[in-house]
This record gives sequence, structure tokens and C-alpha cells, in this order.
Amino acid sequence: SVCVSVCPPVSLYVSPNHQQFFKGDRYVSLSCVDDGQTADGWRVKRTRGVSTEGCSTAADFRRFNNSFCVLDLSVSSGGSFWCENSSGQKSDEVFIAVSEKQLILEIPALPVNTGSNVTLLCKPRNGSAKKSYFFRGKVKLGHGPEGKWILHNVQQSDEGLYSCSTLIHQSPQSRLKVKEPPPPPHTTIMYTPSPSPSHSPSHSPSPSPSPSGNTEPSASSSLRPRSPSVSVLRLFCHLLVFCPYFISTILLLLICCSRK
Repeated sequence: SVCVSVCPPVSLYVSPNHQQFFKGDRYVSLSCVDDGQTADGWRVKRTRGVSTEGCSTAADFRRFNNSFCVLDLSVSSGGSFWCENSSGQKSDEVFIAVSEKQLILEIPALPVNTGSNVTLLCKPRNGSAKKSYFFRGKVKLGHGPEGKWILHNVQQSDEGLYSCSTLIHQSPQSRLKVKEPPPPPHTTIMYTPSPSPSHSPSHSPSPSPSPSGNTEPSASSSLRPRSPSVSVLRLFCHLLVFCPYFISTILLLLICCSRK
């Protein structure tokens, strides 16, 4: 699958997520999605041979809108599907095979992430799963007694064509696609440093208020010497108070002496 220019965020979603189906099965839904939502302005398209069709024109499509279609497996022959917008951008292609054989391999239609586990199921048209053999290309991987084979911790090297078989039937081949998982969203951790422990201040603390709301002087302030200007002012005030009594006494003494 090839994207035009840069691969857009829109992708083709397939449900059920399988590449192989039996002719006569019910339906497969195909939708153009962007971050889990139907992408408006994108159309589901398909190539069969040399012809290209939109889901509004193909006979085996049941159209809900151009971005969401249902493939009728009772009449469809499959093909290569993708999403495309009006400017010619394309999503990755997904190949769907509709088989008239007696055995199919249920393998994811959409790319799987590296590091994941993928279960392959060998499914007969009639009856339950039986002992099956699994192949990558022409290399035999092993067998599963219940028709299952698990690929553990898938890597890019696991991409390739896979098939399965029983003692009687052989399934078609389908390609497993592997992709790197999307990077985790970038988060910024805000770091706020804890306040440093308070140190003793170099200056004297402010006086604490008294219960009445007034500020009480500290003990050291009461021992400070008074300034000279304060002492002179107080002496002058005392003289103003006692000076009239002193003058009156002198005058009385002088009068007594003169009479004698």
C-alpha cells in the first residue's frame, strides 16, 4: 500500500477485521475514520482488476454515505479498498478476499502493532475448527490442534503471506502487515520546588501586639537612656510650675524684715 505524498491521519476501518471471508457470508463494513470518528469529505473506493469504483456506484455496496459503506458478501468478489479525498490523498489500502473454497484463514485486515500478539484461525466453511497447519510463504510454522496459531511479540520481520491447511483443504494466502505503534502523547510535567526552610532573620523581630491591640515595647527599649533634650524640657516645665510660689515667699520675707 502506498500513500500519496504524506500518509494522512485518515484510515480505512474494516469490521470484522479480517481479510478473508466466505462467499455467502453476511456483510463487512468499511468506513473512513479520523481519530475514531467518521471522516467527512473522504470516500471509500475499490480497485478490481483495472477498474476503480466508489461505494456509491458499485453493485455490491450498500451505501450509508460516501465515508461509510457495507460490502454485501453474498454477491461481492472483494478487492483492494482505500479512502480518498477530493484532493487525491489516499489512505493505506486493505485487501479483502471473498472465497468460494472450503477453508479460509482469519487474519487481520488492518496492520498490527509491533510487540502485539496475533491469533491466526484456520476456519472451515462447515463444521468446527480442526487440527490445522500454518505457513508463512512456503515455510511451515507448525500446527494447532484447535485450528489456532499465535504469533507472539510480532515484529516487522513477521510481515509476509500466511495460509493454513487441513489434511484436505488449503486456504488462500493473505499478507500480514506490521506497523510501529503511535508514539505516546507528549506530556509536560510541571515541577514546583518546595519552599526552603525559613532561617532566623538577621534583624530583631517586630514587637508582638498586646491583647488590647497596642504594641508593647520590648524590655531592651525601656533601658535605653533618655536624650538630653528631653531632660532640659522636663526641668523647664518644673520651673514654670514652682517659680510663682518661690517669688511669693521671697516677697513675704522682705515685707516682714522692713517692718522690723
